[in-house]
Amino acid sequence: MFTGIITDVGELLRVEGKDERVLVLKTGYDVKSITIGSSIACSGVCLTVIEAKNDWFSVLVSSETLGCTNMEEWTKGRPINLERSLKVGDELGGHIVSGHVDGVIQVLNVDQDEESLRTRFYMPDWLREFVAPKGSIAIDGVSLTVNTVRQDNFEVNIIPYTQEVTTLGSLKRGTMVNIEIDVFARYLERALRSRGLIEE
Repeated sequence: MFTGIITDVGELLRVEGKDERVLVLKTGYDVKSITIGSSIACSGVCLTVIEAKNDWFSVLVSSETLGCTNMEEWTKGRPINLERSLKVGDELGGHIVSGHVDGVIQVLNVDQDEESLRTRFYMPDWLREFVAPKGSIAIDGVSLTVNTVRQDNFEVNIIPYTQEVTTLGSLKRGTMVNIEIDVFARYLERALRSRGLIEE
């Protein structure tokens, strides 16, 4: 489990393979503290560490994960939001994030709003029932609060701090991002649907 609070922005050093890929990422983490088999969220995708040395670690990405995330677009030099998994006693500063990406959506517009960036995302049909004003959502692994919801889009404000310590400060129109629905919204939708309160 994660919180959507990014603790490092790594750099993709190397991509190996095609259908199944090994990614090598440079990091500012103390690599000695990273154990093989541990989980690190990479721009919102929970991945398992298979090797860690010097100032880098590597992870294995399955074809299934490639198909439901924006990782097909990842190339050498790309900055990647990183978050290590929660430990007992850690502060829950964002919201509960599983690292299981629900899909990929597109940035529609980015506008300066004083010091913040008012960023609008396309909202496909499958996403609409999970997004609510003042609710939580994870974009490329970053915990954000939804400000405005319309028929086919929603907006968030990216504050200066978040712009500085994550990759979201460089979002542009047309950028494809990973999105994870709030886990509570997912379970609520399932409960309502099982009781026939939401049509199939």
